[in-house]
Amino acid sequence: MTVKELVKNWQDQAHGTLTKDKFTVNLAVEDAARIDALSEMYPKRSKEQLISELISAALAELESSFPYVQGSEVVATDELGDPIFADVGPTPKFLSLTKKYLSKYNDAAND
Repeated sequence: MTVKELVKNWQDQAHGTLTKDKFTVNLAVEDAARIDALSEMYPKRSKEQLISELISAALAELESSFPYVQGSEVVATDELGDPIFADVGPTPKFLSLTKKYLSKYNDAAND
C-alpha cells in the first residue's frame, strides 16, 4: 500500500490484525504536528491507527525500493526462454526475516 492509498483507506475505515506487542517511539515535533493535523482531518482514525498505517505504508514502499541484485543462480526462465536470475540483494533477506518474525507473532496470537 502506498502512502497515497492511505487516505482512501482512512476514509473507508481500514482494519487489520494487530500484534499484542507495543512499540514506544518519540516523534519529532514536526511529525507530531502532522499526526495531530491528520487526526483532525480524519477524526474516525485514532492517532495510533494513523501512525500504524503510515508505518505500514512506509515499510511497503521501503520493500519495493530495495534494489534487485542479480545473482548467478538461474531460478526460472521467462516466456522467451531467457534466464531469470535469483535476487541476492536485500529483498530476499528482508522477506525471509519478515516471514520469521511474522511466524513468531502468529504463534503468539494463537497462544
